[in-house]
Amino acid sequence: MAELDVVVIGAGVSGLAAAARLAGAGLAVTVLEARERVGGRIRTHRPSLLELGAQVIHGDRNPVAALPGLGAPVPVPRRAARVLLADGPRPLSALRPTPPLLEERLASGAAAPLLRRLAGANPWDVPVAAWLKEETVRCPEVLEPTAEWFRQNWAGEPEALSAAALAALRRADRAGRGEFALPGGFDRLPARLAEGLRVRLGDEVVRLSWSPGRVRAHTASGHAESAAAAVVTVPPPMVAEGRLVIDDLPVRKQAAAYELRPGDAWCGLVGYPEPAPESVVVFDAGGRLGFVSTTAGRPEVLVMAKSRAAAAARAAWAEPGALAALLARALPWTRGLGPERVVVADWGADPWAGGAYTYPGVGALWASPAWAEPLGGTVFFAGEATVGLSGPPMAHMAMASGERAATEVIGALER
Repeated sequence: MAELDVVVIGAGVSGLAAAARLAGAGLAVTVLEARERVGGRIRTHRPSLLELGAQVIHGDRNPVAALPGLGAPVPVPRRAARVLLADGPRPLSALRPTPPLLEERLASGAAAPLLRRLAGANPWDVPVAAWLKEETVRCPEVLEPTAEWFRQNWAGEPEALSAAALAALRRADRAGRGEFALPGGFDRLPARLAEGLRVRLGDEVVRLSWSPGRVRAHTASGHAESAAAAVVTVPPPMVAEGRLVIDDLPVRKQAAAYELRPGDAWCGLVGYPEPAPESVVVFDAGGRLGFVSTTAGRPEVLVMAKSRAAAAARAAWAEPGALAALLARALPWTRGLGPERVVVADWGADPWAGGAYTYPGVGALWASPAWAEPLGGTVFFAGEATVGLSGPPMAHMAMASGERAATEVIGALER
């Protein structure tokens, strides 16, 4: 077995976790990555150590904390929570019930009777929008703000989000409670996973040809890597759009690649000439900025916008002064201050990401397990798009998917 070779396509945490598991089993592994860095949708800005991609480690039982050499995750300090309404920023409690409480209700058993009534014979085809409309009939003023809350937390439109699937994902997560940061930046996680691995950066795989027991990965530079098996971790849209061609891909998997679309996302780090007077998170209920966060004493403002807010923030950034004007409404202390710099991570425009992460879509719950199915005991699949209802599309679940795919590869090569 030590002479058997595996090609892993993609050096995000799922690909690196798969490669580390395979290398630990004695296999010769090569990881091929299109970007000039490892980490995929984890991107830490330096020297600020602010996160332009995946933001935090979720849960006090998150498996990331068990990895040696990273240091213990530290709790993220609590910030004041505000909501930006038409009349300006107000405490989140101005919305009653608050959007987080409504999301908690959806994830709990309390929502089940209403979901069953709305669903009829199709329990997985209830959109969040339909449930939310019924749930807020006595408080209609919170309908639109809460719809925006779901957009920002799940990167999908409420009309497209499956309410029952979203609830199942929340219940399935075993990572615990709380939010944590890695000392020195989230990008230390992929760097740690990549230690000792053979990773070739900056060479996009454009075609994967295969037959049982043999694969050949062709790159944009004309290089070809042969192996006994491959692990594909790229987001499904790369396959759906033909950026990565997988020969003899079954129709069911082609259809799954089209269904598994990540929601749009745009992140901006805006530097001001003066420090923030307080630590605060502002949720823009109007769909223009997503979440805006500051830390007292630091001059940076972080904007993380998803779904329709990503398009709005992207357009504002492209128009001189427009982004600063939006931020001045959310953060009054920035009025009259011109940003000194803006660092952007546009995940929706990133050709190797295609967006934030895959959301559970109405009528599309078959797609994730279909995408995860191996081909001929030779081509295996990992990444957050493969986790289905086993947990939310976060870094620890992406890692778990890579380890699962590696176990499948090892089992196939032992036969």
